Amino acid sequence: MAMRNPPHPGQFIRDEILEANDLTVGTAAEHLGVARPTLSHLLNGKADLSAEMALRIEQVFGIRMKTLLAIQSAYDEAQVRQRTPKLRLKPFKRERSRG
Repeated sequence: MAMRNPPHPGQFIRDEILEANDLTVGTAAEHLGVARPTLSHLLNGKADLSAEMALRIEQVFGIRMKTLLAIQSAYDEAQVRQRTPKLRLKPFKRERSRG
């Protein structure tokens, strides 16, 4: 079962990479080859983790891209389920052929 309120991947990156390695946002951005504001937006939950950024993090810091994207996916699912009211949709039922 998925977590009810999984963290934004930016929080995970801040905790597990920046803080764990005593890095500033600017230094981490340099290592990743991205602009400081780009990384800052991700870390502050204002931007989603892209596949490209996940690959950069994997190559520089060794955290698997697949793991990072799974964190983003869990976050996205939780957000959509919380924001979207219960939809009144009818499940599809295939009609039996008359033969």
